[in-house]
Amino acid sequence: MNYTLNQLQVYLKVVQTQSVTKAAEALNLSQPAVSIQLKNFQDQFGIPLIEVIGRKVYITDFGKEIADAAENIINQVYAINYKSLAYKNQLTGRLKIASVSTGKYLMPFFLSGFMRQHAGVELVMDVTNKNKVFESLKNNEIDALVTAPLNKHTMQSGDFNFTGHTPYLKEAFKADEVVMLMVAENMKVALLTEHVAIGDVVKNITKEQIIKKINLLKNSLKKDFGIDRPKIAVLGLNPHAGDEGLVGKEEKEIIRPAVIEAKKNDCVVLGPYSADAFFARGIHEKFDAVLAMYHDQGLIPFKSLALGEGTNFTAGLPVIRTSPDHGTAFDIAGKNLADEASFRQAIFTAIDIYETRMGYAERTRNPLRKISAHVVANAVDEKLEE
Repeated sequence: MNYTLNQLQVYLKVVQTQSVTKAAEALNLSQPAVSIQLKNFQDQFGIPLIEVIGRKVYITDFGKEIADAAENIINQVYAINYKSLAYKNQLTGRLKIASVSTGKYLMPFFLSGFMRQHAGVELVMDVTNKNKVFESLKNNEIDALVTAPLNKHTMQSGDFNFTGHTPYLKEAFKADEVVMLMVAENMKVALLTEHVAIGDVVKNITKEQIIKKINLLKNSLKKDFGIDRPKIAVLGLNPHAGDEGLVGKEEKEIIRPAVIEAKKNDCVVLGPYSADAFFARGIHEKFDAVLAMYHDQGLIPFKSLALGEGTNFTAGLPVIRTSPDHGTAFDIAGKNLADEASFRQAIFTAIDIYETRMGYAERTRNPLRKISAHVVANAVDEKLEE
């Protein structure tokens, strides 16, 4: 037999896609080129690898075994390349990205600088649909989800009756609670209520909900951002944080009791703070995260004071999800004015969170049991014979 690595790759892609046309598209080859390579590869075996009935490709049992062997060979070749580059202190590995069809052309553009800088990283694009992406996330086949901005009004339908990605993903992944968390180099701002009309904000502020969000935020800061003992600030709802009840009682009756209760759950949390003075005086710099009561209270200072590009992260999901910190910007569509920097940062933030989660899981796996003073006190020293 005299098959080539290229033939193995072509055959494996045909098996994976069960289509010559889709394999050609995935490999950036013409359909005739794939067909020729496939025929040359098949002719070396006396047993059929695939059968074509109508327009559908079927893989024989023997063909499946050859596909498994081909995948092992290709993986070994990749491993050799990765190890060679690793010895040269170069970043290596395979970056697999699942994308809906619209992202097929955008993602390579967003990552072009990264790929040029790290030639040892292989980019693998899996172009699919939304439902399959979610299924792959649930099956741990994908490490992170990066969503593009959406127009909430246009998206409304029988299948999407949500005010944004955050509540939609909460339901899709059956999460008990989630927090919309805006992340930048110098600050993190979480929202108690998200896309809620101002007139409805007060009815959504409860002691129980504040405690839930504080605990979730604390856990996320530890697991997703590597902050072992995070400090959290909580903002008030009313001007001057209610002025001791003079311009609103929510601080005295709801927010402050929630903060006191959260402290009992081993949270380092302070508040409620008057939002205007809190940001104007730079007090936010003393905390790892801030919990704002409503959308504009948190997003206006975040977008005004954040250093670098901001990212929207959904804390509380069983999977990692990030997004740019801006909207669809239809008003500048087609004018070559859009800036992709926030989208690129959302990708890098997702990668950083993934690495931090892996480190957290490693650090907290099989912790040593603490030996009580009673056990130590009753321990008998070993006597050594001279």
